Amino acid sequence: MALVVFNQKGGVGKSTIACNLAAISAAQGLRTLLIDLDQQGNSTRYLLGAPVDAQQPTVASFFDQTLGFSFNPAPPADFVLRTPFERMDLMAASDRLDELQVKLESRHKIYKLREALQQLGADYDRIYIDTPPALNFYTRSALMGAGGCLIPFDCDDFSRQALYTLLANVQEIRADHNAGLQVKGIVVNQFQPRAKLPQQLVQELIAEGLPVLQPYLPASIKVRESHQLARPMIHLDPRHKLTLALVELHAALA
Repeated sequence: MALVVFNQKGGVGKSTIACNLAAISAAQGLRTLLIDLDQQGNSTRYLLGAPVDAQQPTVASFFDQTLGFSFNPAPPADFVLRTPFERMDLMAASDRLDELQVKLESRHKIYKLREALQQLGADYDRIYIDTPPALNFYTRSALMGAGGCLIPFDCDDFSRQALYTLLANVQEIRADHNAGLQVKGIVVNQFQPRAKLPQQLVQELIAEGLPVLQPYLPASIKVRESHQLARPMIHLDPRHKLTLALVELHAALA
């Protein structure tokens, strides 16, 4: 199943969560793919240590191909890169995503990613999709093709207000385009248990019947080191409290 990690608010840990869950899947023996649809390319740099060069295939290369017609188009697997981590592959981001978006929208290519996910599903046990912090063409494409959506939440009131809009948007896409799309849950990120406001916000979400997942991911400066070294937490420090929480979250999503 393909799982979209999405929030319209930036800075909530979307790429960090997507990459670390993917790394755990691969470390546990599952054939894993991460698709980076965010032009910023944070997931791509996290897994490769650098942006891709101009000669390497990217997710933009895949979308660019859909704008033309070919009797023998390259399969989606041709746009996948290997990462340094065993069983972990990447369809990398590109700074060309922004310029392609208008063309893709005008040519009605919104279902091309769904078709690709159906093909890639034969090669991978888990597919994670990191999306831009906006409900744009790429995010809609992902939500129309995926089986589940995971929503990071960073415990402030702005995030809470954005959450209601996001849930309404997901439900609209589910009703109109993808009946199989499920909100797998809300991931509480950078949680500080001794602070009053995070505790209050999370409890209010639970009281409203929203699908808040356990465990909450603790705040940690170790994740910055993980970013800098381009090593997901399961490889950097398997016994760290954040790693253990991520592993538990991964198990809850299985």
